[in-house]
Amino acid sequence: MPAPTLLVLEADPPPRLGRLTGRARIQYADEDSLAAQLPLADVLLAWDFTSDAVRNAWPGEGPRPRWVHTASAGVDRLLCPELIDSETIVTNARGIFEEPIAEYVAGLVLAMAKDIPGTLELQRQRRWRHREGLRVAGSKAVVVGAGPIGRAIAATLRALGVTVAVTGRTARPGVHGADQLDRLLTGADWVVCAAPLTDATRGMFDARLFGLMQPSAHFINVGRGQLVAEDDLVAAVSKRWIAGAALDVFEQEPLAAQSPLWDVPGLIVSPHMSGDTVGWRDRLAEQFVDLYELWAAGKPLPNVVDKKRGYVPMHD
Repeated sequence: MPAPTLLVLEADPPPRLGRLTGRARIQYADEDSLAAQLPLADVLLAWDFTSDAVRNAWPGEGPRPRWVHTASAGVDRLLCPELIDSETIVTNARGIFEEPIAEYVAGLVLAMAKDIPGTLELQRQRRWRHREGLRVAGSKAVVVGAGPIGRAIAATLRALGVTVAVTGRTARPGVHGADQLDRLLTGADWVVCAAPLTDATRGMFDARLFGLMQPSAHFINVGRGQLVAEDDLVAAVSKRWIAGAALDVFEQEPLAAQSPLWDVPGLIVSPHMSGDTVGWRDRLAEQFVDLYELWAAGKPLPNVVDKKRGYVPMHD
């Protein structure tokens, strides 16, 4: 029996798949060649998780892979009606990014509480100006998004002495329902967005939600850029409706040099790096190979995405 065909939507650097030598027939595709090669593949690895190529190519003619794995936590760049309605299994990279993102969020909270950006700027100017920082212990945070990333963020902030409320689509033990978000925002010092991008969450952080936050609140987005109405955020920070914000994700990436976001006082901009630590690509490749071995053995796969919801459901 011939080895299954594994099609990789390539990105640089490519994944290290040496453990699959002789166990898979590995082919590579780019955005231009993906559509022609999809009918020949048993498995698709969306290694280039920043591309819309899968979503664009999937509706074509011919058979489709039985399994698609994306090397990312989010699956919004993949899903289209034809893939959602198909029998193809979709898995994601759950388990790789949670702790690094939680550490990054904690770093942002501490940096904003202690005005580290201001200290660095004053150092650059050789100016000695004493200020008072904020206490992190005893403050309150709302984490929007009850998946593994949101829960890891909550656990890390609690270790700093922060009281944390987590909100999700529906209420369950330890998680507030979406209908409680407005109430929780009014008392939060830190609002962290780690929600998946779905039709229900797109643009959810707008002028209305920013208007509910207290003037001392800080907002952080490590979810998806499209969760935030960026013009409304610029207004909220510029007019001091909220004290500050940090964005690691944006509506359009890379962020254009002419974007007004670069110049907003009190806004920290980082280039979608919160989950990326040294060796992360190797960990993604190792995770995929582990999943491939399960798939080849006919065993159930973890990290299976509910394609209609757009994320991996939590079962606890």
